[in-house]
Amino acid sequence: MPLNTLSWPPSLCFGFGFGRGNDQVHSWTLVTSQALDTAWRVVKGSVTLAVSLLAAILSYFRRLHMHLGHRLKWWIGYLQRRFKRNLSVEAEVDLLSYCAREWKGETPHAKLMRKAYEELFWRRHIKCVRQVRRDNYDALRSVLFQIFSRGLAFPSWMKEKDIVKLPEKLLFSQGCNWIQQYSFGPEKYTGSNVFGKLRKCVELLKTQWTEFSGIKDYHKRGSMCNILFSDALLECKLYEALKFIMLYQVTEVYEQMKTKKVIPSLFRLLFTRETSSDPLSFMMNHLNSVGDTCGLEQIDMFILGYSLEVKIKVFRLFKFNSRDFEVCYPEESLREWPEISLLTENDRHYHIPVF
Repeated sequence: MPLNTLSWPPSLCFGFGFGRGNDQVHSWTLVTSQALDTAWRVVKGSVTLAVSLLAAILSYFRRLHMHLGHRLKWWIGYLQRRFKRNLSVEAEVDLLSYCAREWKGETPHAKLMRKAYEELFWRRHIKCVRQVRRDNYDALRSVLFQIFSRGLAFPSWMKEKDIVKLPEKLLFSQGCNWIQQYSFGPEKYTGSNVFGKLRKCVELLKTQWTEFSGIKDYHKRGSMCNILFSDALLECKLYEALKFIMLYQVTEVYEQMKTKKVIPSLFRLLFTRETSSDPLSFMMNHLNSVGDTCGLEQIDMFILGYSLEVKIKVFRLFKFNSRDFEVCYPEESLREWPEISLLTENDRHYHIPVF
């Protein structure tokens, strides 16, 4: 009998239809599962890649931050060391702490110095000290720093004269051709242009002194001092100007002496020395070496105080328990001049006591 004429039971016909539906459902489920699995793998790979990339970026920035932090710390330390090294007048430190650090041991000299510092602390009410760079300008530096930091006014004679013109005045009015042999500290400079160079130094001194004396705020003067006294080039010019002011005063008093006028006793002492019998010998044998091979001598301190109209009180610690422990330059000021205090351990290098 032909198959198409056969009569199939209904239940068997239904079974065939259900099988084909299952296959389709299974096929779509499989495709969907594969698609989802593929999509998940893509998403998972993208997320993993993104997380890895983010972790790498974070790690890079962390290393960069650490590197920049180390570099910044290095530069800050470098600048602090550089600034401290260049600052020729250091910040205040406790006097007795400084003494304990500098004068250890039980030698007779160390014991003497400790007693001298204790005298300053307990009886002279000096509580701190400013260390001054040890070189052949330190006496000039110690004095000028205090003049500027305290805002002291010009000496009276400087108010009456234009000090910028003093170099030419010595040449043209007083015929001091020998000033061409003036030496600028370690710079062995002489020649016809010495007047122009001296003029610039004196002009700088006048400008800076005028500026500092016009500032009423103590802290602002202190900040400006820190800037000025960390510039070695400007400092040298200022100290050479002070040296020239001293030379000018010596020349002026020498001219007065030649006309039989009464002169201060300290200048009579100066001119009785063979090495400073006149302004030229004073310049050649003493002043030219200041800033180069030596600092100021005691007689020079007298002249400095006289020229700037300040009374320079010096505590000579190595002279403790003697009449020379405390000396003043000049000993008797002509007027009520401001007082500036220094301390020295050897008459060569000076520091600034702080009351």
